[in-house]
Amino acid sequence: MNSKVYVNRTLNMKRIRYIGLDMDHTLIRYYTDEFEKLSHSAIKEKLVKNKGYPEVVKSLPFNFDLAIRGLVIDRIRGNILKLNRHSAIRASHHGLKPLDFKTQQKLYKSTYIDLSDNRYMAIDTSFSISLATLIAQIIELKSNDKTLTLPDYAIIADDVLQALDEAHRDGSLKEAVKKDLARFIIKDPEVVAGLEKYKLHGKKIFIVTNSDFFYTKLLLDYAINPFLKNHKSWLDLFEVVVTSAQKPRFFYDDLKYLRINPENGTMTNVDDKLTPGVYQGGSAKPFTRDFGLEGDEILYIGDHIYGDILRLKKDCGWRTAMVIEELENEVQANKKAEKVSTEIETLMKKKEPFEDELTNLMTLKIEKAGSVDDAKIDALQTQISEIDSQISGNIKVQQSMYNEHWGQLMRSGNEESYFAHQVDRFACVYMAKLSDLLELSPRTYFRSPRRPLSHELY
Repeated sequence: MNSKVYVNRTLNMKRIRYIGLDMDHTLIRYYTDEFEKLSHSAIKEKLVKNKGYPEVVKSLPFNFDLAIRGLVIDRIRGNILKLNRHSAIRASHHGLKPLDFKTQQKLYKSTYIDLSDNRYMAIDTSFSISLATLIAQIIELKSNDKTLTLPDYAIIADDVLQALDEAHRDGSLKEAVKKDLARFIIKDPEVVAGLEKYKLHGKKIFIVTNSDFFYTKLLLDYAINPFLKNHKSWLDLFEVVVTSAQKPRFFYDDLKYLRINPENGTMTNVDDKLTPGVYQGGSAKPFTRDFGLEGDEILYIGDHIYGDILRLKKDCGWRTAMVIEELENEVQANKKAEKVSTEIETLMKKKEPFEDELTNLMTLKIEKAGSVDDAKIDALQTQISEIDSQISGNIKVQQSMYNEHWGQLMRSGNEESYFAHQVDRFACVYMAKLSDLLELSPRTYFRSPRRPLSHELY
């Protein structure tokens, strides 16, 4: 099967009865660079107006490529870190400048980052790119211009996060989206056709979103209703729509549901079992119970590793799918980099016997177990250095095909990135966009590939 859906754990779609969708960046796609530019601007305005930051902050330009998902901000030192699957640091910047390996080692030694420590701030959603970008830019300002009055690194990080949260809460971002939907929201008729196809096969589709009812209605009216063929409106398409869900609390807490009248947005308490309709709040446990479902009969699809996937997997037992919109570019870059990646592997294999021979000679020399030719040792070291230089050059070419500042999203050097590790651990399947799943048969059986263990490779 030539699928654009990538499988971590076997998933039989015939067993899935209910398919749940996050709305923002999952069901409804955004022009992310435009939205994050808007967000970047809103944060700057709030920092200057409400927090007394210098006016020069307003002139900081937005650069979408300065950050990627999966980065971690060290609030105390003002550094931005990229981790591997074991939470070890594999790349780091201070402001906009990369830290060299010696500086990184001096600062962090062999530290494994504990993301439960509030010293660290994870950049784990598409809505966080503007956050990381602006933190880096303000730290750069602080480093370059000592005449500016700027707070400590931790306060900068907290102020930027608070300004972003406020921009989401007070409606300033959503009001801008409402006024120019075509600039920010992608219409995708393939998604609507796919949802109607899945309903024909008996699947129930529902939405759980943190967005409020009126914003949800606006986007669904705009991006879903125009393309419906078998339903009058999204109200007929979706079995249940849960707004203001407070994810991830929705997946582990015991919050009450309010039923919403979609005609006017008025709400009433829910005292009986849930039935099809539109709601505010609530939680996953009564949803699963009231609709007579087992956890593994529900597939929930979202884009936020923590808010949509991790807590859901741990607390509910629902099956999970993750939308990673950057994946499309990553896969294309992987194909473009195939030739140079192969060359790196070839050079690594060429280097290995020289390293093995050098190890044996140095062992003999130290243990005085026999005569050792020092000229041979020097020659091997020279050969290894020459190959390392070639590998280094190829790695620079390879990384230039990805994000110019951080390289690959899903890898950190030769290892999985921490972000990729989380996806692997908590998402049963993943894809670049929802339509990649919906274009397949609702009866598809996704089989996870057999992964050889290290000892099985030899």
